[in-house]
Amino acid sequence: MKYTPVTIIHTEEEYQAALTEYEGYFDDEPARGSPEADRFELLGMVLAKYEEERFHIPDADAVEVLMASMEANGRTQADLAELLGSRSRASEILNRKRELNLGQIKTLTREWRIPAAALIGVSEYA
Repeated sequence: MKYTPVTIIHTEEEYQAALTEYEGYFDDEPARGSPEADRFELLGMVLAKYEEERFHIPDADAVEVLMASMEANGRTQADLAELLGSRSRASEILNRKRELNLGQIKTLTREWRIPAAALIGVSEYA
């Protein structure tokens, strides 16, 4: 099969065309080491570069992450207070009067499985 070269994406139309081709590989992933596999990987890289430049994802807000995790897992402020050892501390954190400290982040990561990077406001790719 004859392909056009994979190039840097400059426009939304080029992005959509590359994305459509890339997604076409999902149902029939090419054999590792084949020319199709190389093309699949290259398309993924140029798509990622374009998306990184055009669709910046802001860093996480620790309180929003914490509250979303609590809601998703049926946890309450009382559960947070028990975990942190203080009702007032839990209240101060949720009301943005106090930031999480390293020990609290470690506890939340270990006990509630919230990624530490999300609690310190760092994106995965920073």
